[in-house]
Amino acid sequence: MKRFLTDIHLHSAFSFDSETPLDKMLSAAQKKGVDFYGASEHFNYDLIKDEKTAVEFGIDEEAYFHTARHLQEDYAGCMNVLVGAEFGFSDDKKAQENYCAIYENYRPDYVINSIHSIKGNDYYYKRLFFTEQGKQRAKKEVYGEYLRLLRQSLDAPYPYDIVGHIEYPTRYAPYDDVQITQEEFGAQIDDILKTIIQKNKILEVNSSSSGLKQDFLPSEEWLKRYYALGGRQISFGSDAHDETRILDKWEKAVEALKKIGFTYLTVPDRGEYIKIEI
Repeated sequence: MKRFLTDIHLHSAFSFDSETPLDKMLSAAQKKGVDFYGASEHFNYDLIKDEKTAVEFGIDEEAYFHTARHLQEDYAGCMNVLVGAEFGFSDDKKAQENYCAIYENYRPDYVINSIHSIKGNDYYYKRLFFTEQGKQRAKKEVYGEYLRLLRQSLDAPYPYDIVGHIEYPTRYAPYDDVQITQEEFGAQIDDILKTIIQKNKILEVNSSSSGLKQDFLPSEEWLKRYYALGGRQISFGSDAHDETRILDKWEKAVEALKKIGFTYLTVPDRGEYIKIEI
């Protein structure tokens, strides 16, 4: 039986943190045998606070959707290209209004709803792990803030399909033990996972885990708990920003999911959830 290869969290030069053109990403994906390719460029209204950051983190949304839709047509019949978006969730009302407008104006095939930052500060820059005086903040405090915002993101006012890279802060955390565990945060974790299930959303397995002991986010502990609570909808995303990481750790992720009990991956496409057997 043919296995369908899916990677639906991918970036190109339309995103501020990639230099690889979208057409090059698609060509590489086709050569690797990808059946479902998901373009999900960054929309970062969570980071835009002034003119400088608007330039640094902005995206030419019209150029992106125009180019991606044409490439989608070019690949029809040989690779399923989905034209999506990754929204960086913020509790800022204006940011949420901007995401609503993007969705209404361009109707992406799917949306990944992700937490990258709190109050305009991305975890990548490590500011959130330290006080202004340079003292390291407690893990329970930092992760507690993150989990509260993650739970809030599930009630976003715009349509979305996938909850992206849960445990994102662990990529950059300075702690000896960086994981967000059931032992420390069980009640919050259960509330989040139950809400994902209740809202019929998809939990992403994201294989961009450089610097971590695990191969993907969230950890297997989260995935096992999600399954135990009745969650079955899982997507795979390499979060690749260049062609070399497309499908990265796909085999490891699928094998881990199968051991837990999952039997399919879910690919969202314009409101339809496609089940891909693994």
